[in-house]
Amino acid sequence: MSVSTYISAEKIQERINEIAHLVDIDYNGEEVVVIGVLNGAFMFVSDLIRAMQTPVYLDFIAVSSYEGTESTGKLKMLKDIKVDVKDKHVLIIEDIVDTGLTITKLKALMLERGPKSLKLASLLHKPSRTEHKVDIDYLGFEIEDKFVIGYGLDFNGLYRELPYIGEYSAS
Repeated sequence: MSVSTYISAEKIQERINEIAHLVDIDYNGEEVVVIGVLNGAFMFVSDLIRAMQTPVYLDFIAVSSYEGTESTGKLKMLKDIKVDVKDKHVLIIEDIVDTGLTITKLKALMLERGPKSLKLASLLHKPSRTEHKVDIDYLGFEIEDKFVIGYGLDFNGLYRELPYIGEYSAS
């Protein structure tokens, strides 16, 4: 097993500051409900909201569309948000958009709840794996189809604590 740095901690923080600035411009001082997608987005959520000037109401959601390594095509709610998002600005924060299935279904679920606006911030996007087109309003980095860990992303529950994004290799 080996891990090589794919995106440094410094590059991540620099990009987060840029995204925070864009969010602040877009919301112009209005409160936003930030919904972090567990577990992978927790570090991105934490750093992003601390870099923002926008007033934030924070909540988390946990969903899955996988059983084992296979997608079921259905969204399974593991933990729902507590806040009512009707007529509120909502910003979903995701760690990675891969095939796009989970986030497409999650956005549809949130839209059913009647938010004033709905936007998506994702730290990473793998365009080569996209099967469901997703509009990402605030994107950290577009990456190649590599297995990445760190900065919240894991391999079997491990490596989330790394301050950078690493490329995982079994060799």
